[in-house]
Amino acid sequence: MAMAPNAASLLLSLSPQNPNPLLPFPKTLNPRNPSRLSLLRASRSPPPSSSAAAAAAPAADPDGAGAAAPTRGEIFLEHHHSAAAAAIVLKENKKQEGATEKTTRKKKKKKPQQLPSNVASCYGCGAPLQTRETDAPGFVDPETYELKKRHRQLRTVLCGRCRLLSHGHMVTAVGGHGGYPGGKQFVSAEELREKLSHLRHEKVLIIKLVDIVDFNGSFLARIRDLAGANPIILVVTKVDLLPRDTDLNCVGDWIVEAIIKKKLNVLSVHLTSSKSLVGIAGVIAEIQKEKKGRDVYILGSANVGKSAFINALLRMMAEKDPVAAAAQKYKPMQSAVPGTTLGPIQIEAFQGGGKLYDTPGVHLHHRQAAVVHSDDLPSLAPQSRLRGQPFPASLVKAPKDDANAVGLNGFSLFWGGLVRIDVIKVLPQTRLTFYGPKRLQINMVPTIEADEFYQKELGVTLTPPSGKDKAEAWPGLQNVRDLEIKFEDKKRPACDIAVSGLGWIAVDPFCAPPVENAETYNSEGEEHGELRLAVHVLKPVEVFVRPPLPVGKAASEWYQYQDLSEKEEELRPKWYY
Repeated sequence: MAMAPNAASLLLSLSPQNPNPLLPFPKTLNPRNPSRLSLLRASRSPPPSSSAAAAAAPAADPDGAGAAAPTRGEIFLEHHHSAAAAAIVLKENKKQEGATEKTTRKKKKKKPQQLPSNVASCYGCGAPLQTRETDAPGFVDPETYELKKRHRQLRTVLCGRCRLLSHGHMVTAVGGHGGYPGGKQFVSAEELREKLSHLRHEKVLIIKLVDIVDFNGSFLARIRDLAGANPIILVVTKVDLLPRDTDLNCVGDWIVEAIIKKKLNVLSVHLTSSKSLVGIAGVIAEIQKEKKGRDVYILGSANVGKSAFINALLRMMAEKDPVAAAAQKYKPMQSAVPGTTLGPIQIEAFQGGGKLYDTPGVHLHHRQAAVVHSDDLPSLAPQSRLRGQPFPASLVKAPKDDANAVGLNGFSLFWGGLVRIDVIKVLPQTRLTFYGPKRLQINMVPTIEADEFYQKELGVTLTPPSGKDKAEAWPGLQNVRDLEIKFEDKKRPACDIAVSGLGWIAVDPFCAPPVENAETYNSEGEEHGELRLAVHVLKPVEVFVRPPLPVGKAASEWYQYQDLSEKEEELRPKWYY
């Protein structure tokens, strides 16, 4: 069947030169008549395809502004919100189907309200907004939801859980990673990690955050599984918590040495403080240099300080960027609860294009926050500058039952109810210095009395866990790691014993004052040897033995920089603060 002629060909076919509309237009044409020439071209050109027409048509934007096409980040958010909304609806349908099978009465049940595919999310935690489960993240009062939806203000809504978090409540929402749930288990740690799996296939800029207080425990050793081949800027947070008179040049060099040993290639290393804004300007400059129109994603383990870092970033960028200044009004929520951020949060932060994304924290089962009750989480977060607690601080006498013990030999040290260190064999001058939360008390008892002391004082003196009710369900310090520590230099500590999610213990063989019965252990002229300790922790918690972190005034004297050639110096990432 012949296709109907378009309007242009119909006009031409009815022109005086072609009185018969069924005959084709004559091949001869006066080239001096441009109007007829254009009509002829229009009549003979094929109709535009649907894709070409869609490309030519202006992009529809519900808000009246925006790019012509959605970015990859916006497409990802759309898929994330659609999947979350579908999961909520399916869960509600299953509940209703089960209730229908149990009851014999035929009642017309109200169908659950279908969430749209582009469901809005809470700007504080990224959870999809919902009006059904009051205990779950994203809950909003139905009247408030409808009112905000009617005025197209859902992007300005803060869910009920975030409101509780802002008032200091510890409301957890992530389960499946061990320990106490402590609240409504809304998502699993595996689901949060899955939300970041698309990044390896996109072209983005990755900002990887590491907590200096828990450097080894928060490092995310398999970051390339999430980031792919994308460039990475390493940001070390909370440097304001380091002891006074710490030389950040030494710390920066120590961090670069650590990431080289971990075989992680990064563009640069930045030592920052979200509280005092130290180093934030350098991160902004590096982002503007390396962004190149791409979206920027903030990655890190749970409670590493991502949301606080983003707030500091926006605060400093707002001085020159009006887009960042506007974004400050609706900032991500920050709290001590692991899993505060439950979904990707898109932030309009850059005037020159590209968006900033706060992402859910990657939950690591080997950190202390994964095994303690939510009520005890604040005690794990240092609030002020760390001050090392040395043991022994003064002379220590040997236990009566062991006449050969000297110094710390024969003693056990408890770090709250979370860590126990049995001193098996050390030098008389050996000192252990604890760097971690001040709320955790350190107690020292003879090793022969350690088991009885732990059972008696757990939940009372040894906290966390706080309270006898939590102590009864406490699994105990089941994991024991025997450490043989070698030392070769009198002028520097032998090593650090880092406890994942808590802090570290500096081991210095020649730091403590001599004890009264030191003659029983001859160490004169001994510059190298071996120490033996046994570290007890909860079963999933990991213990790391690492080179000593150079903190404090004395560290600048004993820390040694590596001798490098010019080529090696060029290949090493630079550190800034």
